[in-house]
Order: sequence, then structure tokens, then C-alpha cells
Amino acid sequence: MAELLKGAAVVAALNDKMIKEIEELKGKGVSPTLAILRVGERDDDISYEKGATKRCETVGVEVKSVVLPADVSQDVLMQNLEQLNDDDSVHGVLLFRPLPKHIDEEAVRNALKPEKDIDGITDGSLAGVFTGNGRGYAPCTAQACMEILDFYGVDCTGKRAVVVGRSLVVGKPAAIMLMGKNATVTVCHTRTVDMANIAKNAEILIVAAGKMESITSEYFNPGQVVIDVGINWNDEKGKLCGDVKFEDAEPIVASITPVPGGVGTVTTSVLVSHVVEAAKKKIL
Repeated sequence: MAELLKGAAVVAALNDKMIKEIEELKGKGVSPTLAILRVGERDDDISYEKGATKRCETVGVEVKSVVLPADVSQDVLMQNLEQLNDDDSVHGVLLFRPLPKHIDEEAVRNALKPEKDIDGITDGSLAGVFTGNGRGYAPCTAQACMEILDFYGVDCTGKRAVVVGRSLVVGKPAAIMLMGKNATVTVCHTRTVDMANIAKNAEILIVAAGKMESITSEYFNPGQVVIDVGINWNDEKGKLCGDVKFEDAEPIVASITPVPGGVGTVTTSVLVSHVVEAAKKKIL
């Protein structure tokens, strides 16, 4: 029976650390502040905004919301973003995507200053991940995977790690971050031949396949650590499921993140921790 790598314990540890850091910052006259820039009234954006706001309030991070209509012009959106870039009281900016089709999303996201890009969406932030130059921040979901590995004492040094998925949100940055932890990394994707056999030989398996329960028993081996990034709604089961078929993996592997209650739980806390880190850099 696999150990469950639950996110709640990781979140609690991150919160304890942040609360102490925020108290120190406020003692020096700095109040960590997140600006949320939302275009339109998408239900998923509003839900995430509520979750992020609540997580910020839990540790004492201020939140400033800027909500623009769905038909906002490119110029007005860019003006609002520039105002947040120039506002010294704002330490991090969360820009919800996708943006409406009439907006040049690439231009908007890259107009955000990397030092305020706490969700790792700009080319500058991603370059920072790949070069290790410390500029910008890693995508929050990819870093949440690393936080879980660290919290549960998984030593990546010399380990065979496989990442299923090559997106800029999870797969590619997670692979680079694993290499930063001295793992030997293979990235699998839709064109990979014999993916199951490659994954089965991994000691650490991070799955961001984007397809519900597509990773089944032939992908696993005893002793394996499995991080399931996927979040999917299963109509047949009436519940959330991951990209890993949990009932196949759990009897075989050594440890696994549950869905829900795993990576997703940690991601928002990572976002908030980036705001705190950005505020710390302002006084260094």
C-alpha cells in the first residue's frame, strides 16, 4: 500500500515559513501584495481568484484585484499592466489566461516584468528557470511538484526521473528543476515510443499527460515515487481524477500524490510564496 504524499502537510509547512517571513517584512515597513489582473468573468478564473485570495489572507499577504471587461482593448489592458509593473507597492502580478481572442496574449504576458511574474508565464521567467539565473519565478505547478518531493524527503540525486508531458507550464520546467536536483531526466510525450517501459524504469515519475487516467499499471514499479499533476472530472465516477489511474498505481508504487489533495493543493501556496519572495528582494 503506497504512502500518500498529501499536499495539506506541505501547505502547512509553507504557511508557517511565510507567516514568519511576512511578520519580519511588515516590521521593516513592507507589506507583501499580490495584484490579480482578470479580464472577463470566466467561472474558473473567478474560482481560482477566490482560492488565491483566501490563501493570501491566511498568511497575511494583501490582495489588489483589477477586473477588466471581456471586450477590453489591447491598449487599455497594457496600460493597466504597466501601472502594476510601475507600482512599487505591488510585489507580484497574477494574470489570468487564456485572454479573449482579440487580445495578443504573447505580447501581454511578456509585458509583465519577470520580477513580478509570480506565476512563471513570461519568457524571462522561463529563461530564469532554464539558466538558473534567479530572475523571475518558476511556473507554480512545476515548483509544487518539487516542494512535495522536498517535504517528503525524496532525494533526487542520481535518480532516474521521468516526466510525462512537455508543456511550458509543467513538463519542461519540471524536467529542468529535477536536473537541478541532480536527477537523470527523461521527458516523454505523445510521440514517445514505448512510453510505458520508459516510465516503468523511473524511480521518480511526474505525470502531466493531460489525459484522465491514461497512466496505468504497466507504467509502475515497486519503490517508485509518483507525482500526479492531472486534475480531471470523471463523469462515470462522479469525482475528480488524475492522469494516473490511482487504483492501478497505489498497490504497486512506494508513494503517490492523491487527486484531489496533492499537487493542486500546493500550487496556490507556491504562488503566494513567490509574492513573499518578491517582497523580500525589494529590501535586499
